[in-house]
Amino acid sequence: MAPDACSRGRASLGDGDLPVTAHPFMFGPASRQIFGIFHAAEDAQPGDTAVLVCPPFGQEGLRTHRLFKVLAERLARAGIATLRFDFHGSGDSPGDETEGELDGWRRDLCSAHEELRRRMPASRIVWVGARLGATIAVLAARNGRCDPARLVLWEPVIDGRRYARHLREQHVAAIDTTFCIPDLAWRRSLAREPDAMPEEVLGTLLSPKLRAQLGALVPDSLSLTALHDTLVLTPAGDEHTAQWAAEQQSRHMPVRLAYFQHRLDWTSDPYPNSAMVPAGALNRLQGALYE
Repeated sequence: MAPDACSRGRASLGDGDLPVTAHPFMFGPASRQIFGIFHAAEDAQPGDTAVLVCPPFGQEGLRTHRLFKVLAERLARAGIATLRFDFHGSGDSPGDETEGELDGWRRDLCSAHEELRRRMPASRIVWVGARLGATIAVLAARNGRCDPARLVLWEPVIDGRRYARHLREQHVAAIDTTFCIPDLAWRRSLAREPDAMPEEVLGTLLSPKLRAQLGALVPDSLSLTALHDTLVLTPAGDEHTAQWAAEQQSRHMPVRLAYFQHRLDWTSDPYPNSAMVPAGALNRLQGALYE
């Protein structure tokens, strides 16, 4: 297990006083209840857009938690209803984090879509997913059970092994910088087995099934369909994502790649215990709904 500096914690949607238009509730099948917060739109009209936020995994979810809360409030004021939710085994949703895996989370996303559709039956639903949440959105959208009008994918994880290696490197770096005398065993283990699937990263456990799924996650396993208009947001220089998007375009999928630089670090924060809400990211994500 990791030292106290990386002790486990779950990002929670229930973060204190909520605006009048924000309604926390449980939904989904009785066997797999999910916690969500619905941000009702001000002056919503039939046929308007509604947004479903697909959050990142683990520490990345913690880092972006307040960003998506502020985005949902901003969208609600602009007349766009928004639903945020916690995947099973994370945040305020029931379940243990050791139960987390992609197939179940895909079903959770579809349950969230159905709940948003129930609340906004005439709306055009757009999914906004970040990192592993964007990957789950791709898997869910092509499943056929739920049908968004559009996907906005913010730096989707398209190579599970690269993603796990990055999280493991960040985990070791966090331990190195936290203590006066770093535990070199973590770094020796990383050097000895750089591609080994970690059991814990930055305070979050990876279930055996999730580790196996990440090991099998490659760009070829994330084919888009022609049913959904897709916008992919990624930083300039991200050749892997650009190549994946180009391959989807070569299959005549309605996907567009847009480069997007931001000041958000997915796995670290230079100001511990502070919220990081870059205005540029808020503006870009909100603008993506109108492109």
